[in-house]
Amino acid sequence: MINALQLIDKKVEQIRIVVNGAGAAAIACANLAISLGVKRENLIMCDTKGVIYRGRGEGMNKYKERFAADTPLRTLEEATIGADVLFGLSSKGAFTPEMVRKMAANPIIFAMANPDPEITPEEARAVRGDILIATGRSDYPNQVNNVLGFPFIFRGALDVRATTINEEMKKAAVFALAELAREECPESVCRAYGNVKFSFGRDYIIPKPFDSRALLRVAPAIAKAAMDSGVARQPIADMAKYIEHLESLQGKAKETMRLIINKAKSDPKRIVFPEGDNEKILRAAQVLIEEGIAKPILIGSRDKINAKMEELGLDFNDGVPIIDPSNFDKSDEYAQELFNLRQRKGLTLSEARRILTRKSRTHFGCMMVRQGDADTLLAGIDTHYPETIRPALEVIGKQAGLSSVHGLYMMVFKKGLFLLADTTVSIEPTAEELAETAILAAEKARMFDIEPTIAMLSFSNFGSVQHPQTLKVRKAVEIIKEKAPGLIIDGEMQSDTAVVTEILQKSFPFASLKEAANILIFPDLNSGNICYKLLHHLGGAEAIGPILMGMKKPVHVLQRGDDVDDIVNMAAIAVVDAQIS
Repeated sequence: MINALQLIDKKVEQIRIVVNGAGAAAIACANLAISLGVKRENLIMCDTKGVIYRGRGEGMNKYKERFAADTPLRTLEEATIGADVLFGLSSKGAFTPEMVRKMAANPIIFAMANPDPEITPEEARAVRGDILIATGRSDYPNQVNNVLGFPFIFRGALDVRATTINEEMKKAAVFALAELAREECPESVCRAYGNVKFSFGRDYIIPKPFDSRALLRVAPAIAKAAMDSGVARQPIADMAKYIEHLESLQGKAKETMRLIINKAKSDPKRIVFPEGDNEKILRAAQVLIEEGIAKPILIGSRDKINAKMEELGLDFNDGVPIIDPSNFDKSDEYAQELFNLRQRKGLTLSEARRILTRKSRTHFGCMMVRQGDADTLLAGIDTHYPETIRPALEVIGKQAGLSSVHGLYMMVFKKGLFLLADTTVSIEPTAEELAETAILAAEKARMFDIEPTIAMLSFSNFGSVQHPQTLKVRKAVEIIKEKAPGLIIDGEMQSDTAVVTEILQKSFPFASLKEAANILIFPDLNSGNICYKLLHHLGGAEAIGPILMGMKKPVHVLQRGDDVDDIVNMAAIAVVDAQIS
């Protein structure tokens, strides 16, 4: 109701509300409405006998008596005339089109009878177009669903050992859900509802039941309200850590990313986004600022970015630099540097200027990183993967001594995670390139506080097949042991051998690996790319990446179709990478 009133610009203390139904749910809703600011004299409750009025004897009890109104109104039909809000906790068809017609301007109806509401949205909207309606049905907008409140109310109450669930705690849940609905709806939720785009408005005043953020907002709000109202027997000392604990309950991926995000927040770095006018990038930038994860820099037309921010209701308070390459005081310096880098590759100075100021914002962003005006770059939401890597290689380049850059994905399952490489870059790697991939993957694992154990994959187990492809993997293992003798690594081995401890210990007791590996190195891009996508779509793993390895300075790549959460996660990884570069 809080959000509905905001949309129609009515004050809670001024509205007239009619509650149809006088059972436990109706009385609880009426009490909550009063605690939110509805004046008792502006609330009429009805039951099957009509209006509950002062002096009525038939069908009364002590609970209904509290809501007995001093009014001449006797029927639901009479009560709804001029009403601002109808609460229906009764039965199908209890609200008629004629009642809706006679309500006040911009009326609000919560028709919550199940399985069929007191009036359907189609019936109500056929009468008038200014109505805002919610029901208990999932096939209509604004579903009022217990799963949004009750589990998290109980979670918060139990976690502080509350002696009761009081009105202050219920109000806290209301305000937490209201605030959540005013934020951007995650794309993961939109996908669950057939890729429908939800945004705060008359058809979206309540978060969707699939919105996993509800736990992280409602339970802490309940816990705090319990503490503030004096009913908590075991107060929570550190609310931030409590929220992290709740996040870990949602799965290993959330827990893993929270650890990475906390690392990023300890020393936020400047991260440049070449696609600065993209809606998802702008929304992600807002999150990065609010959570203190990174210091975003946006590349693009200042007018276009400001117009997009206004359209989206975003305000960075001038805290995010917007760089327009066509009007930037270092553009000539950047062009000269690009010319110096590429002049023997056929690039002229005028072409360098054109690339940086008009053709490729990714080149421009990479130049910012090269010149020390940004710490890391994240791009690719609007482009294909090679279109991000190519400018990075041309401007920043790979680390000295490496034959190429490499790609890694973090695959997070409910009970653990694996790092898979190379899944995105090297098509037919040599033994030397496989060795590079493994060593770089181990470095990334340590960056995420994971102690690396590496399996070099093949279709052969420790020489069971003699073939050039298996010999290549075996040679890579020898190179790795020579270059990084401290790494726990073995191969060549089949994938089940690598991830099933029982197979390793029973059939191959001589192996350096004694337990399942957490880093899997694939012999070619075919196998790596196919495997990570199957694990993601059929195996239920959450894929975090791609994580680019081997650049002189950190550059990371987004995938077309990434949502805001994906961008925030990759930004956190980029920041942590920049912290150690």
